Amino acid sequence: MRKKFVRLSLSVLALSLAVFLAACGGAQQNTESSSSTSTANTSTETSQTSTPSGDTDHLAIGITQDIDSMDPAKAESAATRELLFNVYEGLVKPDTAGNLNPTVASEYGISDDGSVYSFTLRDGVKFHDGSNVTAQDVKYSIERYRDSTTGGSLVSAFAKVDRVDIVDDTHVDVVLKEPDTDFLAYFTIGITPASVSDLDANPVGSGPYKFVSRSPLENVVLEKFDDYWNADEAAHIPNVTFKIVSNTDSIGLELAGGSLDLYWRTPEAQLSQIPEDQFNILEGGMNLVQALYLNNSHAPFDDVRVRQALAYAIDPQQIMDFVSGGKGSEVGSSMYPAFSKYFMPELNDVYNQDIDRAKELLAEAGYADGFSFTIQVSSAHPQHVETSEVLKEQLAAIGVTVNIQEIEWNSWLSDVYSDRNYEATVVGVDASALNAPSMLSRFVSDAGNNFVNFNSSNFDETYAKAVASVDETEKTSLYKDCEKILANEAASVYIQDLPSFVVLNNRFDGYEFYPLYAQNIASIKPAA
Repeated sequence: MRKKFVRLSLSVLALSLAVFLAACGGAQQNTESSSSTSTANTSTETSQTSTPSGDTDHLAIGITQDIDSMDPAKAESAATRELLFNVYEGLVKPDTAGNLNPTVASEYGISDDGSVYSFTLRDGVKFHDGSNVTAQDVKYSIERYRDSTTGGSLVSAFAKVDRVDIVDDTHVDVVLKEPDTDFLAYFTIGITPASVSDLDANPVGSGPYKFVSRSPLENVVLEKFDDYWNADEAAHIPNVTFKIVSNTDSIGLELAGGSLDLYWRTPEAQLSQIPEDQFNILEGGMNLVQALYLNNSHAPFDDVRVRQALAYAIDPQQIMDFVSGGKGSEVGSSMYPAFSKYFMPELNDVYNQDIDRAKELLAEAGYADGFSFTIQVSSAHPQHVETSEVLKEQLAAIGVTVNIQEIEWNSWLSDVYSDRNYEATVVGVDASALNAPSMLSRFVSDAGNNFVNFNSSNFDETYAKAVASVDETEKTSLYKDCEKILANEAASVYIQDLPSFVVLNNRFDGYEFYPLYAQNIASIKPAA
């Protein structure tokens, strides 16, 4: 019997200033995670980490990998950001349609040239420790994000901040070194109290859930924050446990057995194990760009003809058929469909499968007899492992031998992402902020997060013009030109935006899809 699917589709993104895009990888730089984090509320932890009793006061959520930090300035992986979305809030916050709405700020203004962002702080916003959010906290938080000793992947973005001026107790001006009309999206970063020196050990935000405890490699426990400023968007479920499920083959069994109530991005192969009388299966986009990412500084991938040959050799639809039952959306560059303002479906046809052309390009590059290389892929992500297996078969048709090396997630972060010590990898690059630069800035030659070592003066110049432009039509056109360059120069072999199958116990409803990596647990409520 077929499973019951509920289709939740994203709203089309508006073409206004409030709608932007973002990017990051489902993986980022810092690999350190806290060895131990807890609070004195041990009785709460004990009750919340037990098997769900069937009531609606507790929600058990399965996540594939451990988080890398409870400090929002150091958090790197997309999975960590999803969890922290519920603990911390920024001056603005995205909604399900992709709009950026005032949050810790009650309103904002942007100078005509995009060089000064002015914020009015909202009255009555409290941190989880009971203190009020102040202008000094806002200044402190923004300055932490641009500090390379504390900040993570957003350091390069916040390097544009010249200074943060406290106008008075409720008004803050952020002055950029150069105009940037896309910068509003970065103010979704969590505002944290200046009085807390170690947020990894003592996470304090202003979001709808507050931190209770963390057991590395096991779970993270949160509870409803009763003093949350927005009654309309306050949490419904008092207690939430994020349980790390390291064995992805057991996801279906854990859901069916009752130890989990919710799992997002459930592997398609696991869905047949889900009891349809107990769970709803929701389908949306995963909001990322899955690709065979190539180390452009490593031979033979330093030759554009080799990269193009691999792009001609693959068939994205065949990959989707094998990995996700035919579901997913093909992508031809570093942008995914939910960002309709910038997504270019025509780039999907730049490399329609052509085995003969692929072989010709390899011969021109001096590899008529093919070559071999290794794909290093995180074992925690079965979709990427399965994609690698299909790529291995497809590339064999042009004489290229692929070796697949599965590694642990932390090893992927350090070896592949941070150290760039790899030949190729399969991963999903996601949006961490709602603006085009977040998806495209990583391909600037000297970008700190350019883990594929892409180097194109044409791209660098076009991207710089896009960022500098204050004309929205011109800016959008230039960003699209950047996407064309990535496709034509085959920076990587682009495949798809994976489908996201969310399995939710039918005791609950209210789950919402976002156009970026975000999980709003506060929206989930007991089913009527």
